Amino acid sequence: MSQPIHFALSQKDIPTRWYNLNADFPEPLPPPLHPGTKQPVTPDLLAPIFPENLIMQEVCPDRWVEIPAEVRDIYALWRPTPLLRAVRLEKDLQTPAHIYYKYEGVSPAGSHKPNTAVAQAYYNKLAGTQRLATETGAGQWGSSLAFACRLFGLECNVFMVKVSFEQKPYRKLMMQAWGATVHPSPSDRTEYGRKLLAEDPDCPGSLGIAISEAIEDTVKSQNTKYSLGSVLNHVCLHQTVIGQETIEQMKLAGEEPDVIVGCIGGGSNFAGLTFPWLHHKIKEQKKYRVVAVEPSSCASVTQGELRYDFGDTAEMTPLLMMYTLGHKFMPPRIHAGGLRYHGMAPMVSHAKKLGLVDAVAYPQKKVFEAAVRFARTEGILPAPEPSHAVAAVIDEAIKCREEGRGRVILFNLCGHGLLDLAAYDSYLSGTMQD
Repeated sequence: MSQPIHFALSQKDIPTRWYNLNADFPEPLPPPLHPGTKQPVTPDLLAPIFPENLIMQEVCPDRWVEIPAEVRDIYALWRPTPLLRAVRLEKDLQTPAHIYYKYEGVSPAGSHKPNTAVAQAYYNKLAGTQRLATETGAGQWGSSLAFACRLFGLECNVFMVKVSFEQKPYRKLMMQAWGATVHPSPSDRTEYGRKLLAEDPDCPGSLGIAISEAIEDTVKSQNTKYSLGSVLNHVCLHQTVIGQETIEQMKLAGEEPDVIVGCIGGGSNFAGLTFPWLHHKIKEQKKYRVVAVEPSSCASVTQGELRYDFGDTAEMTPLLMMYTLGHKFMPPRIHAGGLRYHGMAPMVSHAKKLGLVDAVAYPQKKVFEAAVRFARTEGILPAPEPSHAVAAVIDEAIKCREEGRGRVILFNLCGHGLLDLAAYDSYLSGTMQD
């Protein structure tokens, strides 16, 4: 068997509800705190930056949240996304393991990010918002929100981390093609950005800095709300269409995963794939091993602390209970721009604390070695971010070969790498540094 096996669903199989892991945690998720009073944040304190309908989703206790018909209609442009078995990679590794991957790179923006971008744009439009401000790391989130804003007639203002702004110019162009305005962050458009540039004109930027700029822009602009592509509860909620589809597709494959793998930066794609499986792990005592993979150079879960910290650098957000390297941490200029975040989604952090998930970290060159191997066997050039998951999957499959036992391994290939060719050039030319 040498051809990839594709397990397809039809549009009628697009999930009708999002799944909320908060309803199933055996211990309650610690609430966000006001940085001044250290008391739990009430919904009214979030109103200056988020519309009420999304605030209600952020604090929602319900296990299931209905997906609006208008959102499902747009999802149908690319959902359900394919699940494939990587038989050529299995053969190359000479492993008895069966490797499956959920491929989110078929969306218009080329990643999983539109799953929440479309939902957030819809709810903001419903609330009367006219303009959204946001940040983006590698550009997948910024391009996804630009796409969603175009669909709903909203303005979109994006602060793109400067190192990615320079490394990935075509993601900036994609945002502009959909009508967004894009600034390198730190920028001269905000008070905080100007302060940082005065201190260090060559500052490479970080997601924490870009978040600060986007929030400042939000509170100082008319008819504007803030939109975030990861970390928060409602973002993880929207992404669970991934895992729900995958559960049905694995039934078509006639197998159940032993190991489930996803990369983590802020946690959204990992949450999207794994949270619906964690529902079964908690409620049915399933023995899935769920593995989060992060870059060694920005390893918030494997090297950070679980504590309350700010989600941004300028200390404008509530305090979140999460694994963190500290909100002032400046990540190195790695090519996986979407993983250069100092903290981790509170829900992912809580799942790790409760022992529901494991975490590992990989250096950059090993990640790209795995990405090239995947491309040369399966044909798809993965984005640098999910290539971290590919590296962990390959190691797991080799372990299966060495132990002489087969496992079923599932991972989320959350985006393609067609706009990350400069990173591949760095690796293939031998100039990439760890």
